Amino acid sequence: MVHCGYVLFRKYGNFIDNLRVFTKGGSGGMGYPRLGGEGGKGGDVWVVAHKKITLKQLKDRYPQKRFVAGGGTNSRINALKGSKGKDCEIPVPVGISVTDENGKIIGRLNKEEDRLLVAEGGLGGKLLTNFLPLKGQKRVIRLDLKLIADVGLVGFPNAGKSSLLSQISHAKPEIADYAFTTLKPELGKIMYHDFKQISVADLPGLIEGAHMNKGMGHKFLKHIERTRQLLFVVDISGFQLSSKTKYRTAFETIILLTKELELYKEELQMKPALLAVNKMDLPNAQDKFHELISQLQNPKALLHLFEKNMIPEKTVTFQHIIPISAITGEGIEELKNCIRKSLDEHARQENEAYHKKQLLNLGISDT
Repeated sequence: MVHCGYVLFRKYGNFIDNLRVFTKGGSGGMGYPRLGGEGGKGGDVWVVAHKKITLKQLKDRYPQKRFVAGGGTNSRINALKGSKGKDCEIPVPVGISVTDENGKIIGRLNKEEDRLLVAEGGLGGKLLTNFLPLKGQKRVIRLDLKLIADVGLVGFPNAGKSSLLSQISHAKPEIADYAFTTLKPELGKIMYHDFKQISVADLPGLIEGAHMNKGMGHKFLKHIERTRQLLFVVDISGFQLSSKTKYRTAFETIILLTKELELYKEELQMKPALLAVNKMDLPNAQDKFHELISQLQNPKALLHLFEKNMIPEKTVTFQHIIPISAITGEGIEELKNCIRKSLDEHARQENEAYHKKQLLNLGISDT
């Protein structure tokens, strides 16, 4: 167990998904009272999204984690209008949420070259300020990385998510036998014959109590917020984390996963979801699969078997249920097709809703 703990710490230690940094806008330049000259404005601090940077690289490059913009120049006889101070840019990965010290969201950077102003430079001295410059804004901000992927894999450890990701995409995740297989998010891409690409994120394995931040709790759950759809992956033979925890059937696993998502953030249950039932190459898998399907058709009839605090308010309705084996490749092609079909359908619905809203707005403006 000590060995596993060490691996967990070492591997995850290399992956940073949040960083606290100090930012300060530049001070303004002095005004020139006798001639009415204005000092230059202080430089601003911006957070800018780049594809080829990680938060770890940012931390290594700027160990002090201080970002200060340049000061504006003073007004003088040969340049009555002082020039603006140099802006400071903080390079961050795409998918960053920026919050202030109180956790209030300042903004999000969802695509390359998105920019966000985080600390404004002070005004230069002018008549309004009695020709005295103002100091720049000081702000401690938090950079929080949330992955952006089309599909997020949801499952308890050893459900076979890493094996599945390597089957459906070109990703080569590390696969091991201990309980916490995936220790940092792995991203893969499904490539289709017509060159369409769909990104899939395999995230650190959930455990019961993840919403309370047990195990990797929030590290997992916050990443899943930024995926379009969920793909539940369950082991047909059930799951047991260790000899000290209860054995859970495939059906119980689905109920518990649903509850963890709900307790963290109810909106996660609104996302379209698919179910991949893995390890269909095991003995008696077919019988267990038929039993699971009948349980999922009427889940309410079985909820009395659960403790009250484990029952979700709303059970998940899966758009597709696909039996697969990540080892033999059974059902993988069907799963890829279902993922695409589901995403296309969702995109079509979003477009329709958007056009309806546009028409409604036009109608309102006409009247």
